[in-house]
Amino acid sequence: MADPSSYRPKPGQIPDSPGVYRFRDEHRRVIYVGKAKSLRQRLASYFQDITNLHPRTATMVTTAASVEWTVVSTEVEALQLEYSWIKEFDPRFNVKYRDDKSYPYLAVTMNEEFPRVQVMRGHKKKGVRYFGPYGHAWAIRDTVDLLLRVFPVRTCSAGVFKNAERTGRPCLLGYIGKCAAPCVGRVTPEEHRELAEDFCDFMAGRTNTYIRRVERQMADAAEDMEYEKAARLRDDVGALKKAMEKSAVVLADATDADLIALAEDELEAAVQIFHVRGGRVRGQRGWVTDKVEAVTSGDLVEHALQQLYGEESGDSVPKEVLVPALPDPVEPVQEWLTERRGSNVSLRIPQRGDKKALMETVARNAQQSLVLHKTKRASDLTTRSRALEEIAEALELDSAPLRIECYDISHLQGDDVVASMVVFEDGLARKSEYRRFQIKGFEGQDDVRSMHEVLTRRFKRYLSDKQQTGEWDPETNGETNGETNRESNGEVPAGANGESNGETNSLTEEDGRPKRFAYPPQLVVVDGGQPQVAAAQRALDELGIDDIAVCGLAKRLEEVWVPGDDDPVILPRTSEGLYLLQRVRDEAHRFAITYQRTKRAKRFKAGPLDAVPGLGDARKQTLIKHFGSVKRLRSATIDQICEVPGIGRKTAESIVAALAGAVPAGPAVNTATGEIIEDEEPAGAGASSDGEESVSTGTSEERRGQEP
Repeated sequence: MADPSSYRPKPGQIPDSPGVYRFRDEHRRVIYVGKAKSLRQRLASYFQDITNLHPRTATMVTTAASVEWTVVSTEVEALQLEYSWIKEFDPRFNVKYRDDKSYPYLAVTMNEEFPRVQVMRGHKKKGVRYFGPYGHAWAIRDTVDLLLRVFPVRTCSAGVFKNAERTGRPCLLGYIGKCAAPCVGRVTPEEHRELAEDFCDFMAGRTNTYIRRVERQMADAAEDMEYEKAARLRDDVGALKKAMEKSAVVLADATDADLIALAEDELEAAVQIFHVRGGRVRGQRGWVTDKVEAVTSGDLVEHALQQLYGEESGDSVPKEVLVPALPDPVEPVQEWLTERRGSNVSLRIPQRGDKKALMETVARNAQQSLVLHKTKRASDLTTRSRALEEIAEALELDSAPLRIECYDISHLQGDDVVASMVVFEDGLARKSEYRRFQIKGFEGQDDVRSMHEVLTRRFKRYLSDKQQTGEWDPETNGETNGETNRESNGEVPAGANGESNGETNSLTEEDGRPKRFAYPPQLVVVDGGQPQVAAAQRALDELGIDDIAVCGLAKRLEEVWVPGDDDPVILPRTSEGLYLLQRVRDEAHRFAITYQRTKRAKRFKAGPLDAVPGLGDARKQTLIKHFGSVKRLRSATIDQICEVPGIGRKTAESIVAALAGAVPAGPAVNTATGEIIEDEEPAGAGASSDGEESVSTGTSEERRGQEP
């Protein structure tokens, strides 16, 4: 625990101007980001008598080891920079509103030739129109099913669409009238796009226009005695009205607004948002956050606005935002919202009428959300705390292991040997800290030796970072391996797809994030028994590290092994500590085997184009798309290959040479009929004839190594 006076800036060093400041801990990790109208006044408030500070603020300043600041010209600039730094550094003491789930949106892909209606989650894409968010995906599908009677827009995937184009037969929705079937040419691209635009207009709130239009068409059909057409149009009107009933009218003046309400206590705060478009509630969402800093309701509103609109622009930011309390000062926030929208945005507290009544409804939802969250969280916090205490007691640790790292080795009969490192902090997975290793020190199957290599490499990196900051002296701290410089260790960050290039991305202290292995654990867990534990402990001893505990969890009897003991530690089967160790071990095993399978699949998918120097996946796919297959590419001349965009003559000559030296695969034979099947050859790792990646590389969270 640091003394704030040890890093307090000297008088006169802090400028009296707007800016953004960062507190860092002893490992150079950014733990808090804040903005101020006057940096001098704001930072001075942190260095007063610690007994006068809010308890959470006092914890922050005693955890920090340094403070730095950046001067900006306006308060709006400070707001923008604060938001970007919070997103980049994820400081532990900042208020962070986290979705309890990824809310689904109704999306219309207007960026495609034939726009498609579908459910989408995650980051928004350019050229796609979004409506929502909705509480449940089934609510979107119910609405779409009703509207497809009137607006028969395409809803099928690209694969189904291409198959219908190839066969000349539409899917079931085309036969029953719920798709205009542009895949078989029933409508032109222009007519289908007009249908999609009408669908978007209806979803945006311009509903009465279409209902009146269909009612006129129904009356005209009845007058012309086209009773079947009139009956179908009558059903269409019913479908439109039923779809409208799913979104109750709450504001009679067709207002576009977002209403934000809060419910808070001393420790936590819940926020609820109602998205009102065209006077109707189109979506609802909410978050709950720990109040890890002393904040007012206005501060919570400001953080919520940053979370909601930090990456939005245009119509995604409504004309009116109604809040329970205004940020102080309100002008920079309102100006920032106006910039995001491109036109004036009203940020205010509703005082009377329908808007105030609706705000009370949103506030009740926020209160219920907070109560429900506290009911769940109480159990979760108690369980996790008990698990960490049980582990500390069983392993005779001085304190609960708040950061646990677990390692596992995976291979297939000695080939593609890899290792994984997973991290749990406060009993929860910290996926952004996951790492993957390739074993390069030797060949063959030797889990004990592999474990020793991985632990050595990981903690040599840790010592290297400490040595650069002056926290570690190899001579006085017993460094026996000698070499602590950064070297090509073959470790792969969890976000990397493909093989390690032997080079790691060096993160300097100035960018705020710790270097890759700069943050030490209190406990190292290895997947295995006594031999693996001994190897891990030997690696730490050789590096002179004596303040990190080691244990292993053997799968057969779920025994916990500690270094130097001939007998394992037996935890009760009902122990929360044992359950946490099992979760950590299983996660390390899953992460390792996923990486190992990915490497193996890529090796099996290797093709003749892999031997061409400088030819990446993008140009491989371009070649295959141009020629249709490797077989046709093999028969092409150098001049024909040069016609492909991005392929020069030298590259074309290399391609011809590589394909000439490769032995083409033999034809496949249908064993039932004896028919020879003209199968396509693989173009390279993960490439198929249609240019799509065909090797699964795990979930998006695994590839990024981050939390979903």
